[in-house]
Amino acid sequence: MRVLGFMTGTSLDAVDMAVLETDGETIEAFGPAGERKLSAAARKVILAATEAALAWPRGAPEPEVFAEAAAAVAREHFEAAEAFLEKNDLAWRDIDLIGMHGQTVLHERPEDGRIGRTVQLGDAAWLAEQTGVPVAFDFRSADVAAGGQGAPLAPIYHLARARASEMTPPLAVLNIGGVANVTLWPDVGELVAFDTGPGNGMIDLLCQARGAGRFDDKGNYASVGLVDESILRSLLAHRYFDAPPPKSLDRYEFSLEPLEGLKLEDAAATLVAFTAEAVRMGFEKLETSPREVIVCGGGRHNPEIMKALRERLRGEVKTAEEVGWRGDSIEAEAFAYLAARTARDLPISFPKTTGVATPMKGGRIVRPAGDAEGEG
Repeated sequence: MRVLGFMTGTSLDAVDMAVLETDGETIEAFGPAGERKLSAAARKVILAATEAALAWPRGAPEPEVFAEAAAAVAREHFEAAEAFLEKNDLAWRDIDLIGMHGQTVLHERPEDGRIGRTVQLGDAAWLAEQTGVPVAFDFRSADVAAGGQGAPLAPIYHLARARASEMTPPLAVLNIGGVANVTLWPDVGELVAFDTGPGNGMIDLLCQARGAGRFDDKGNYASVGLVDESILRSLLAHRYFDAPPPKSLDRYEFSLEPLEGLKLEDAAATLVAFTAEAVRMGFEKLETSPREVIVCGGGRHNPEIMKALRERLRGEVKTAEEVGWRGDSIEAEAFAYLAARTARDLPISFPKTTGVATPMKGGRIVRPAGDAEGEG
């Protein structure tokens, strides 16, 4: 089937889109991919929903702003896709299924016997009505309800992508978004995956807090800063790093407070070192050392992060583009692939990727009115 996948990350940068032809097991073909920047209005309401989510007590009614943000996210997806399809000589009738991850505004991992919470906003029913195409969504809730981490979900796609490129294990895919996560395809045994620590998120928040833009473009600030080793050690002393995988993080898990006494450039350099050192520590927990590490996500555009990774990791570190992948589209491709798996009732999360007891199906499908199958 031909599936359009959407992804909007916690950086609040853009709606990423990619088309795959897939049955949820193999990838028959890669269709077009692209992005459209989020509007300032959408970014504003999503930030408001994120702030409300961080202050949302368990058991309390859902914050009212969630509905407004969900509607805004769906509109951004629809408008982005309308232009994207036209540009690529496609129409909605050419798409069999949509996979919409939605905008994450809250992710709490399970702790001390308490199940986690995860919220991805996006009005899937509205999107199905506007497009006339079934929409797969809500990919994380079932895993979380079963005691899993709800993240990362891309590992099964990373495996399919590597096989489509005729790669062989042991291989690691490192995604550096707001949070960094790794997928290990070992030569023996099951896929292993977990969040290693911060990705771009803390650096973005630092720049925004200091009035220095939305992110450290090309690592310009970090490149002229000095790492504060004492602060780095204190950041790495966080209890998260002692926990065994699988495990997951929220973008706001770590505070910028320890960096307040540093000038911007030194703070940025320290956070680059924090991201890279957390990845190295995570790789030490892997039973197999990968021969090759493929880096995707926005972090690969930061030369300082790439330099720090190459200094610390044993395997050969390559960007997605260096192996022929579309580095900015991997997650959109992943949610197209996961949508196909949802449609075919195939598992999307696994004991060594999210910590669930057995492989878990996930996602729901909402269909446009008049579709005889209804919501599945």
